[in-house]
This record gives sequence, C-alpha cells and structure tokens, in this order.
Amino acid sequence: MMGITLKANRATVLGHLCRCACWLLALTGSVLVQADVRDIRVWQSPDSTRLVFDLTEPSEHKIFPLSSPSRVVIDLNDAEMLLDTADIDLEGTAVASIRIGHPSKKVLRIVLDLDETLKPSSFPLPPNDVYANHRLVVDLKRPETTQSLSPVKPVKQAETSAAGHRDIIVAIDAGHGGEDPGASGSKGTQEKHVVLAIAKELQALLKKEAGFTPFMVRTGDYYIGLRERTEKARSANSDFLVSIHADAFMQASANGSSVYVLSDRGATSETARWLADKENNADLVGGISLEDKDDHLKMTLLDLSMTYQRNSSKRIGADILGYMKKISYLHKRQVEEAAFVVLKAPDIPALLVETGFISNPEEERKLGTRKYQRQMATAIFNGIKDYFSEHPPSGTLLEAQRQRSQGSGAHSYVIRSGDTLSDLAIKHGVGLNELRRVNGLNSDQIRIGQTIKIPGL
Repeated sequence: MMGITLKANRATVLGHLCRCACWLLALTGSVLVQADVRDIRVWQSPDSTRLVFDLTEPSEHKIFPLSSPSRVVIDLNDAEMLLDTADIDLEGTAVASIRIGHPSKKVLRIVLDLDETLKPSSFPLPPNDVYANHRLVVDLKRPETTQSLSPVKPVKQAETSAAGHRDIIVAIDAGHGGEDPGASGSKGTQEKHVVLAIAKELQALLKKEAGFTPFMVRTGDYYIGLRERTEKARSANSDFLVSIHADAFMQASANGSSVYVLSDRGATSETARWLADKENNADLVGGISLEDKDDHLKMTLLDLSMTYQRNSSKRIGADILGYMKKISYLHKRQVEEAAFVVLKAPDIPALLVETGFISNPEEERKLGTRKYQRQMATAIFNGIKDYFSEHPPSGTLLEAQRQRSQGSGAHSYVIRSGDTLSDLAIKHGVGLNELRRVNGLNSDQIRIGQTIKIPGL
C-alpha cells in the first residue's frame, strides 16, 4: 500500500510540475509552434510573379536574393515542407524550380531558381473568410516596375487614322484577381473570373469600333494593387477608366446593378495626396507640370481637374445605366458616389460598375453565362460610345467625324445635370466669351433643360 501511495504522490507532484512548467513557458512566450508549409500557389502577371505560402501557423522568416545564377532564398523558422515542390505548376512563370534544404535543424530553406533577375519583397497575411491558413506572400518584381507613382511614361499610343486623328483609349479594369478572388456565389462562382470575362467582351467590342482603342489593365488571373491599376490607366494615356466588379451582400435577396463615381469627399482627400506626392508634380494634370506653381494654384488646378473628371464620369455613368436597365434590375437608379481607390485619378474620368450581386443565386447564374456577360459588356460599351460621340476629346477621330457631320454652322445642345458653361466651352473647343455671345448670355448661369447654341469650328 505504501508503494502505491508513493507512486500516486509522485505522479501528482510530476503533474503539478508539468503544469507549472507549461505555465512559465507560456508567460515567457518561449513555447515553439511549428509553422509548416501546406501549399504553395504561384501567380504570374506581365510585370511580376507572386508566390503564396499557406502556413499552419505564423512564422518568422528571412528573404534575400542571390546572383549568378539568379535565386531568391526564403528561410522559415521552425517549419517543415508538407508537399512535394516538384508537383507545383511553374509553367509560364519566372520561377524555374523550387528547392528546399535545412541549413540548421530549426530552419526550412526554400530556394527559388529564377529565369531572370527579380527584386523580392514579402509580407504575412492572417486567415480570412476565404483562406483558413496563415499566409506568407512573396512578390518578385522586375527592377523597372518596383517604383510606384513615378512620373508617367506612355506605355501605349492610341491608333491614328490616315488623316492623323487618334483613337479614344478606354482602360478596362477587371477587379480582383490571383490570390484575391473577390466575392463568391453559393455555387462557387468567383468574382475575379466573371469580371475578367466581361472585360474581355468589352475589349472585343471596342476593338471593332472605329475611333476606339481598349487597354486591359488586367489580362489574366493575377492581382494588381489598387493604386497600380490607376497608374496603369494613366500610363496608357487613357481617356476613360471603367472598373468592373460584381457585388455581394450578407442577404442573398440583394440584387441589381449599379454605377459609382468618386465621391466629393474622396476627391478632396485625393487632391491633398497628389499635392503631397512630389514625384508626381512633374506630370499631374494632362501633362501640365505643377512644379513651378504655388500651393494655392496647384490646389486650384487639381480641384478643377477632379471636378471636371467627376462631372464627365457622372454623365458617362448615366448613359451606361440607361442601357443596363434594359437587361438588369438597377440596385441604384442613379450614379452613386463612393471613395473607391481605383477611381482616384486626377486627370481621367473613371467609373466603377457593379454588374450584379454574385451573392444572389439568380444573378450568380446569369453572371456565369457567356450570354449575360456579353449583354453587360454591350451595355457598358453603348454608354461609353454614346458619351464620347457627343463629347469627343480633342484631336480624336470621333471629334473630326462630329465636326464634319455638323458642318461649319452652330448646333443646338440641351443642358443636362452637371453641365457648366465653362465645361461645354472646353468640350466643344470654343471660347467661353464666344459661347456667351452666340447665346446672348450676360452670365455663366444655365439651367437643366435649357437649349443653347454651340458655334461650329
């Protein structure tokens, strides 16, 4: 009996000691949790390669490049590789192969063999509604693409006609992409795939239309940062940016399409951000340098530019809604305002189009069909075409066609919501004083529904 008692006491004491040790380790934060690699996904874009590592737990890591040959090394503390890296599909990416090693017992080394010299960067991501695991994101970028918000250099020239008139460039932004799927429907339909399909349909329509050249911001299944999307549109010398999305809501009954422009509050904060960005002062508004202007004049020029672009955006949005309502219930019957980052370009009219609620079973079904994708793209296309046929930018083929159809005489114009006399003078290439004189105006006040004469050129 005594032996049994001693054994019981010994077990009790050992139990207490183990609990105390665990408690002390927890207090000191020295409990080691192994962060194994469960999966690796690779996304290739024209400018960069993104690798996403799914981890069982968050992990400390180091990342550094090596040359001759080009490699990137990632060291994970207290980790193991739970998959065969030979099974990862690397075709069409800048990564030739992925190797692993163990420079020490506590370090998992992952070596990326590259086909070219790339600059690495990395950041961790916690679990979310889409991904249950902790993630480590590694971006590999070409050296010339690592600087964001640099002075704009044209990457695309508009097509020109035999007479020297240029096309209108329309930037088409398919939202989300790559590791960011956007919203998902109950049947598994992902927003990133739907909006890219609609964007490609819109691209095809614009290619066939004389006087227009489309520019695709995203051409495949990869992610682009929100600011970078706007910069790509500006660098392409775009006349207009349309960002295509599919909405989602907690209640499956929510449905309908909608169109958004940048809110006044968003425009004000964006003006301040652009003014603070010294790198952009060399080329902000239509190529006009602001470097030699005082702060008050800079603010005035930017305010005028943002106001003009927002007014133009509202008109394009209204034209698009007019066509969308023929194929879809409108969640909002007028153009709405929101501070979407992708709309924050000071010199390009921009719209965000929500093509429907992918969280609604019926709209998810429609959005997943080629027929409806084409109908939605056609509605957006017709709205864009109508606006620019009425308000063609200077030097474009559409402007020349409009002038020929009108001859040298004046034509009538009915004032719409958002119009100002100065805007109309700029749009139609006539002097403000001439516009006042032809219409017998003593001031710049005009009213919706009023008919005025626009002098011919």
